[in-house]
Amino acid sequence: MKTLFLVRHAKSSRDDPSLPDRERPLDDRGRHDAPTMGRRLGKRGVKPDLLISSPALRALTTAQLIADEIGCRRKDIVVDDRLYASNPVSLLAVIGALEDTLDCVMLFGHNPEFTDLANRLSSEIVDMPTCAIAEFRFDASAWSAVGKLAPAEARLDTPKK
Repeated sequence: MKTLFLVRHAKSSRDDPSLPDRERPLDDRGRHDAPTMGRRLGKRGVKPDLLISSPALRALTTAQLIADEIGCRRKDIVVDDRLYASNPVSLLAVIGALEDTLDCVMLFGHNPEFTDLANRLSSEIVDMPTCAIAEFRFDASAWSAVGKLAPAEARLDTPKK
């Protein structure tokens, strides 16, 4: 069984228009929602084998805040440029190349690509608002099956639930 979490970054600030897109920080709501979502995961005992984040500050901060709540070390978060300004095909390539010894992986990134990928994996997920977490369980032994095999289970959690 392989479990994939797609986490859209928490709400970001657009207060400083001079900041490059990659450097936009979380706003107050984002700094509140990310730990809240992390606590929900922690209560369920979620402990991924690997966390991979887009290099954008808002995604990496979301990853760090959630990692704090689920007992993962911030220094173990892998930053991967392929999760920034991507597309579902590129994201599936990242997922498909994961080591099969990993059973649970969490990706932190952006829309529209995360919603597009989530919808491609399960037609039940049509939108991922900020800080949404889509969870997919696949009855597979290899990550390369993701995208080719329908998930055995798909769920979406959002801060407003």
